[in-house]
Amino acid sequence: MSSTEIRKIIHIDMDAFFASVEQRDDPSLKGKPIAVGGGGARGVVASASYEARKYGVKSAMPGMLARKKCPQIIFVKGSFEKYSAVSNVIRNIFHDFTDLVEPLSLDEAYLDVTHNKLSLPSATLIAMEIRKRIESETGLTASAGVSYNKFIAKVASDVNKPNGIKVITPPEGPDFLKQLPISRFHGIGKITAERCKRMGIYSGEDLLKWPQQDLIKVFGKAGTYYYQIVRGIDTRLVNPVRNRKSIGSEKTFLEDCSDLFFLEIILESLCKKLFQYMERDDNFGKTITIKIKHFNFILETKSKTYLSELNTYPLFYTVAEELMKELLGDIFSIRLLGISISNLKKEQSIDGVQLTLDF
Repeated sequence: MSSTEIRKIIHIDMDAFFASVEQRDDPSLKGKPIAVGGGGARGVVASASYEARKYGVKSAMPGMLARKKCPQIIFVKGSFEKYSAVSNVIRNIFHDFTDLVEPLSLDEAYLDVTHNKLSLPSATLIAMEIRKRIESETGLTASAGVSYNKFIAKVASDVNKPNGIKVITPPEGPDFLKQLPISRFHGIGKITAERCKRMGIYSGEDLLKWPQQDLIKVFGKAGTYYYQIVRGIDTRLVNPVRNRKSIGSEKTFLEDCSDLFFLEIILESLCKKLFQYMERDDNFGKTITIKIKHFNFILETKSKTYLSELNTYPLFYTVAEELMKELLGDIFSIRLLGISISNLKKEQSIDGVQLTLDF
């Protein structure tokens, strides 16, 4: 691609993916407010249907708060294996159009269709066809953003959700970004957005008034990023190969745990699940990390790295158990136990794969 060629980028984002899969598979849930996750004292919402979102229920929200906001909400236990299978179908559809596919998670991805397999000149038509095929082959809907870089495509995909498409052409980009509320800028989180508002920055138009050096003084390196994105500058390529940095599995307890015997049982279960995954994929790692979250929410980790892969289960579990005991000490009360493996042998397609949905 020449330096002057305008890129054609699509961002596909499935609509309430986990919840939509559950509604598809259980017709009695259709049209009802549901949440995938746990509704108990330690439960967390992994995904909420649009019927639940009308009440303010959101992903990562504590299950108890979700119940307060929507007393009639229905909680459904999730299935990573089921969602992964559906995600694979969707990715196969993407690859019918281009091999430049960058998955961000199970339910969203960037596609570069500047030069696509069908030699179609219109990215908009490609996005429409992809959405049509997703619905036909999975029974689910997806939203799409189409633009000339990743940042704008990502923001655009959220404009007409659910089951919509938004196209931002190069001539339309500047005005679109000027009118965009600062909280809608991808990469500017809730805390940063509030900080911006205290500085008088409520929209892209306000952000445009700030010189780059002043933004750097306030936000550090992120200041350069803010300066560029509000001007529609994003040269990041769609990267189809991303290194998987770690594979992890963890368990959140319903009540704080101070029982070492029980923790050893949980650790063994997590280790078996993680080792089976590595064994099946022939993708062993050299660094093992144990994570615990104390009753007061303080998070601690401890790691150990070997020169060669940990490819035998007895060694894998022994190291994990030693690390856990070192972290726990003599007196402990924890709410979460987790294990992860990194320095993996293979390169994979998604960063930070989580084997279990923790609710």
